[in-house]
Amino acid sequence: MGERVEQEEIFSQVLRAGRRTYFFDVRATKADDYYLTVTESKKFTHDDGSFHYQKHKIYLYKEDFNDFKEMLNKATDYIVTQKGSEVISERHQKDFKKSTESFVEQTAESFTDVSFDDI
Repeated sequence: MGERVEQEEIFSQVLRAGRRTYFFDVRATKADDYYLTVTESKKFTHDDGSFHYQKHKIYLYKEDFNDFKEMLNKATDYIVTQKGSEVISERHQKDFKKSTESFVEQTAESFTDVSFDDI
């Protein structure tokens, strides 16, 4: 248990973005090399006021850093080139939620909570 705490304290950053929070955590391998975990945590609120968090995690190792950054830059540049940097969302389109509401509800219900603590 103590070893895991040390791993989590190597370096961490948190990005809060609405209902989503992104955690960037540097951890150590058994050989004491470093790798990155990126965790997306999204808060879901139920009708009764209770809530749960859904988490997704990726592991990124040093040998993949350059390719990952290149692909991320290409993908984000493409999006900004094609759609601009202004966010298009339900805030900008009055009928946006009506057309996607049932899909979003079905999608949210199909997810299950997964704990990554044991990984």
